[in-house]
Amino acid sequence: MENNYLVNLNKTLKFFLLAASMSITLIQPAASNAFPVYAQQAYENPREATGRIVCANCHLAQKPVEIEVPQGVLPDSVFEVTVEIPYDLSLKQVTGDGTRGPLNVGAVVILPEGFKLAPKDRISEELQAKTKGLVISPYSDSKNNILVVGPIPGNENQKVVFPILAPNPAENKNVHFIKYPIYVGANRGRGQVNPTGDKSNNTLYTSPVDGQLLKIEKSATTSNLSIKSKSGDTVTVKIPVGPDLVVKEGQTLTADQPLTVDPNVGGFGQGETEVVLQSPARVKGLIAFFFVVILAQILLVLKKKQFEKVQLAEMNF
Repeated sequence: MENNYLVNLNKTLKFFLLAASMSITLIQPAASNAFPVYAQQAYENPREATGRIVCANCHLAQKPVEIEVPQGVLPDSVFEVTVEIPYDLSLKQVTGDGTRGPLNVGAVVILPEGFKLAPKDRISEELQAKTKGLVISPYSDSKNNILVVGPIPGNENQKVVFPILAPNPAENKNVHFIKYPIYVGANRGRGQVNPTGDKSNNTLYTSPVDGQLLKIEKSATTSNLSIKSKSGDTVTVKIPVGPDLVVKEGQTLTADQPLTVDPNVGGFGQGETEVVLQSPARVKGLIAFFFVVILAQILLVLKKKQFEKVQLAEMNF
């Protein structure tokens, strides 16, 4: 009974947090550019079983993303994961109130179990300079190997550096000296679908039916288009302020015909790479092996030179 109560309480708190975040978005629409909080509260894990990262559910356009990591890292060491989010800095997006503004960016990095955000006292001064001004946080209390950042200004953060602390197999028996995958997802600009499932004002609107556009009524926040279908019914399409209309009253429409331009200039991309957790003993052994091989080669060359000198002396004798 107590466990059921705690579960219901947890679900209720998540619901109110999501409702509060959506309310803030409605009150301050211009700031709603790329909120990882929606994914954090709606999904326990941002990576689905298919490998798709859930950010793609709202950011429909595909854009490139690049990730850089060291080929190998040592246990209990700090290393960098660099995510590059390239886009044309001259682009302007439609904000929540319909005006044009700069793009924001956001990113999620899914690390292997045991890897986590490096503590501040373990980060070097050089790495601190690279991450200055960034607020990187774990996805949840139970998923500290998944890190999120954003929304942050895109014109200043096309390259985002995550300081990562590698685990130590001597302390964590679930970690081994093997190759691990790292997944990343990154978006630039606002999404085309709101968390509630309806379209945002940063997407293309189309006609739902064949028919004729009877009337266009504009207000400060929306444009209401009345379309008379071939069956005689009148269908109303509400288009929020932002995307520009490309149709006019009296025009004949076909189903799925664009009613607006597509204002979206951003998009989402995901990728993956690998990192090897190296054993210090293996590294030392490899170095020792190379040293022995090089020493053997040198000794063989010296022995060969000595043998050639002996042969030359016998020939002269």
